[in-house]
Amino acid sequence: MQVTASTISLTVDDVAASSTFFVTHLGYREQAAADGFASLNRPDAAVDIVLLQRGIEVLPEGFRDRHADGLILAFTVDDLAAQEARIKSEGVEITMALREEPWGEKLFQVTDPNGIVVQFVEWADQDAPEEAAALA
Repeated sequence: MQVTASTISLTVDDVAASSTFFVTHLGYREQAAADGFASLNRPDAAVDIVLLQRGIEVLPEGFRDRHADGLILAFTVDDLAAQEARIKSEGVEITMALREEPWGEKLFQVTDPNGIVVQFVEWADQDAPEEAAALA
């Protein structure tokens, strides 16, 4: 199997609010939009995002009232401190301050208007992700 793209679909109450957040602060582009739907992408390796309004009929009946919750959307970036400074300067609240975990992961988090947690990550040691996976 060869994967050519990855997309995550998130169910939210206010599609426009999340779309605006991702476009304004995270460099996404709105590729397509309609009532209760937005498809976002970036020109780099970031996962594409589809936003669906809670209750929309395209979702299976048992899933229509669920909300994107308990999920962290994580992006590995270069120059984590600069990204944190940029995000702060744009008025976005940092919901988890910049920290370094014992396994070498540096991170901070923000939360979009619908409660989607977005985590920015940089590894102190470039081999750390593979070493952490080997320990799991």
